[in-house]
Amino acid sequence: MSAEATNPEAHPEARPELRRRGRSRLDLRRLGRAALLGPASRDRLPDAIGHVAEAHRAHHPDADLSILRRAYLLAETSHRGQMRKSGEPYITHPLAVTLILAELGAETTTLTASLLHDTVEDTDVTLDQVREEFGSEVCFIVDGVTKVEKIDYGAAAEPETFRKMLVATGNDVRVMSIKLADRLHNMRTLGVMRPDKQARIAKVTRDVLIPLAERLGVQALKTELEDLVFAILHPEEYEETRALIAAHAGERDPLPGIADSVRGVLRDAGIAAEVVVRPRHFVSVHRISRKRGELRGSDFGRVLILVGENADCYAVLGELHTCFTPVVSEFKDFIASPKFNLYQSLHTAVATAEGHVAEVIVRTRQMHRVAEAGVVALGNPYTTPPVDAAEGDEERVDPTRPGWLSRLLDWQQSAPDPDTFWTVLRAELAQDREITVFRADGGTLGLPGGASCIDAAYAQHGEAAHGCIGARVNGRLTSLSSRLSDGDTVQLLLAHDASSGPAADWLDHAKTPAARIAISGWLQTHPDSAAATTTAARAPLSVVGARGGGANAVADLPDAPVRLAGCCTPVPPDAVAGFVVRGGAVTVHRVHCPAVAQMRAVGRTSVAVHWRATADCRVTLLAESFGRPHLLADLTEAIAREGVEVVSATVEPPVEQRVRHSYTLQLPDATGLPALMRAMRDVPGVYDVSRA
Repeated sequence: MSAEATNPEAHPEARPELRRRGRSRLDLRRLGRAALLGPASRDRLPDAIGHVAEAHRAHHPDADLSILRRAYLLAETSHRGQMRKSGEPYITHPLAVTLILAELGAETTTLTASLLHDTVEDTDVTLDQVREEFGSEVCFIVDGVTKVEKIDYGAAAEPETFRKMLVATGNDVRVMSIKLADRLHNMRTLGVMRPDKQARIAKVTRDVLIPLAERLGVQALKTELEDLVFAILHPEEYEETRALIAAHAGERDPLPGIADSVRGVLRDAGIAAEVVVRPRHFVSVHRISRKRGELRGSDFGRVLILVGENADCYAVLGELHTCFTPVVSEFKDFIASPKFNLYQSLHTAVATAEGHVAEVIVRTRQMHRVAEAGVVALGNPYTTPPVDAAEGDEERVDPTRPGWLSRLLDWQQSAPDPDTFWTVLRAELAQDREITVFRADGGTLGLPGGASCIDAAYAQHGEAAHGCIGARVNGRLTSLSSRLSDGDTVQLLLAHDASSGPAADWLDHAKTPAARIAISGWLQTHPDSAAATTTAARAPLSVVGARGGGANAVADLPDAPVRLAGCCTPVPPDAVAGFVVRGGAVTVHRVHCPAVAQMRAVGRTSVAVHWRATADCRVTLLAESFGRPHLLADLTEAIAREGVEVVSATVEPPVEQRVRHSYTLQLPDATGLPALMRAMRDVPGVYDVSRA
């Protein structure tokens, strides 16, 4: 990550509190001199990584630091004589990156790889040497964060480096943890670069690294990266926000008083909790100022409440909503429904008697660790497999391999060139919401917010989704363009015809890169088929036969003609209602037909209706099927075998390989209707038969 450095004090006010209170700030220049001089004794930990050791032991008291000593000695020896652009010894960079990860709670293997992360790229150390000295696990991580050679890839080197890194992250998420810490230190020390290069690096950080930090839940790194990017890309707005925060510093802050009141309430309720005020970072203040206009004193921070158990979170919430006035619209439960990046907390807002409104976050201490450090807080997730993990549920089987990452790894294989990969990657990472839908077989699919049935089809079936002709969402037949919501159950219907392909307008509804790349590829290789799918629809084919006997419903209105409503086609023994319409005729509907409410609303006269003793009846059935030759003939034959007369039939033109048939039938006996519908469903290609 050959980082170009500058003054490490740049933008100090934009940094979140990554270091524990009471610990002195790391003096990179002093440690650089110590690195050049080397340790006083080879029998003890080098002084230059004392801060790393202290931070690591705070999270892992029993950690074996000997491997860190060996990794530091190799890194210091390899980088000796190399300088950063700021004039500091290069070893200060891997030391700073490792300290960031140590303070987040990373385990020893991650820190070892972090110390060595630039050795293979910038020195004569080889991967074989790293593997021999530190094992295959450290070697894999170091290789994952090593850039590809620009001499081999030219302008595509950056996209290909990220592709390589993401593939490695799919096997070991610690690769991306090191990359994020590496980019954070580089962003902190970016001031000696030319402004145009600063802007280029900041844009890549904004478009790729910050979204990845958000998805991996590493909020401590994400918030500082946001502030540093904000200062570079939007200097005027950054200065305005800094002035806002500086002005607020001289005013009375109501949040400490609110925090004291909350402590008293929880103490009286017997709930052990830690209550602190957390200032908002720069970008958060900027966003809330855009949202609310003039800021109140309580808008510059939030009250954070840490408790021991999940149940305590809800106990705290109850006390808050009892003793203060809750702002109902601000309540969110991310404990019952965690975010896709492992984040869990209760969010609420309360108003005090003085009129101050404070946002409050309630979480356990473990939730707080995960909220700050994300996947880094999981330690080494590969040592022990998850217990009782449900098969096929990637969000639960391996929390370090969430659905979005699996999707990304799938579609990147199909990206035809680095430019397409780079463009689609940025678009994919711009999606800031994730939904989970249930498959008909009981599994789940993780999809971005706003995904359609088309996206679900390609996520579940890959290229076989080219033959998808429809879907059922929550049991109801719907088009492939329908958008899915979190928690929906989707059943995808595939054509049996292997030559079936997607329509050109699928691209208008596909949101995931995997679906868009697959559809575009098919359309490019089948230009004639693509053109055919956009031709104008033909008129429906109608077949009308001899009309059978009259309706067998009788109205309590002498001499009034009776007709069965075509919208619901009632048959015995359906419960029915009759209404007098123009001309004095009585129209008969099923009582649950929507038209009944409309008739009553417009004041139509209601008439009692009953069925004749005769059992014959007329009914309209809708058949949904896959398109295939001879389908109409086979359906008509199945109807005839049941002794039913076809009064009329309408066949709509195929839409997405799906054909809709409408039959008006005269049945000799209403009790034969279920058997008739089963016989029609048994016709090959028919997947649904229902009454109109």
